[in-house]
Amino acid sequence: MTNQVLVNATVYTGETRIDNGYVRFDQQILEVGKMEEFVKDSQEEVIDIAGKIVVPGFIDVHSHGGYGIDNMDADPESINEMISKMYQEGITSYFPTTMTQSFENIEKALKGIAEAAEKNPVIQGIHVEGPFISAVFKGAQPEEYIKIPDAETMKKWDEISGGRVRLVTYAPETSDASEFEKTCQEHDIVLSAGHTNATREQMKQSKAKHITHLYNAQRGLHHREPGVTGHAFLDEDTYVEVIADGFHIHPEMIKMAYKMKGPDRIEIITDAMRAKGMPDGESELGGQKVIVKDKQARLESGSLAGSVLEFQDAFRNVIEFTGCSIEDAVKMSSVNQAREFGLTRKGSISSGKDADLVVLDPDFNVEKTFSYGKEVYKK
Repeated sequence: MTNQVLVNATVYTGETRIDNGYVRFDQQILEVGKMEEFVKDSQEEVIDIAGKIVVPGFIDVHSHGGYGIDNMDADPESINEMISKMYQEGITSYFPTTMTQSFENIEKALKGIAEAAEKNPVIQGIHVEGPFISAVFKGAQPEEYIKIPDAETMKKWDEISGGRVRLVTYAPETSDASEFEKTCQEHDIVLSAGHTNATREQMKQSKAKHITHLYNAQRGLHHREPGVTGHAFLDEDTYVEVIADGFHIHPEMIKMAYKMKGPDRIEIITDAMRAKGMPDGESELGGQKVIVKDKQARLESGSLAGSVLEFQDAFRNVIEFTGCSIEDAVKMSSVNQAREFGLTRKGSISSGKDADLVVLDPDFNVEKTFSYGKEVYKK
């Protein structure tokens, strides 16, 4: 592979900002620096992106699908086709997310995702959302398939996935989950409280250090019971996911989360479903009819059913809603996910990391995406 160099760009490395910088890479980042230090090599391709921004590739750890495809379809080729379309949003690392269904369907999905992952290194893990959740806060997860946390099942599922499960959403209060939690920790699976009615006390007793879609489908903040949301704010080590579409969470509540948690413990997610990137109309989630209109996906009951949010829009929104810097938005879209899940070659632009890069225009629209140094999307 010929070396490539992006020049004359504002580079946000995940650690610092270089105002007039360059990034040299093949499959990996070779060098990052200021233009005044740049020395051209006659063998390499120089790409002038004056006026543009370069950020690390986005990492989405919670998304069910998009572009007419759902991870639960369990079709490896479709999953990889969907991921190739996510490049236009700047996503270069992805955790395909399952949902509450029959054990048979979840196992089928895990096999399909594992097969897709064998060909596709963009898949950096799997997020199992449900079925070990609370019916009180089921959201768009079908109640008939909800089960109590089960260690043996989790062990089996991780095996089926080829050891790829990195995140599990569960409700710690629905049973004694201690064996389940222990098994997950032994298998390097991050425990996330979500679709849960746990009290602050129950959260403190649990081993969860991650909160699935903060505010949504959980016991909220109350002055006599801090609940899951209050626990998320009070426990400094806990990471929280935020769906920054402006519908799932009021923009000012995203601002509150940013003020409470700071930029080092928030992870932007899309929680997208099949209808992302598709025209308005009827869609489907877990066998349930979904109506998509005005950038919102809802069940017939009116409940939100995942999102149709694209990642670059979430990136732009989080800056607009919180007033945060681009540096902080980069932390929330790449750096934190890489740190929490031990993705040591991802999440920042520095020598030796994978060349997962996104070129944005000043309005944060994706112009180019590079995955492992290959240009996989160009506007």
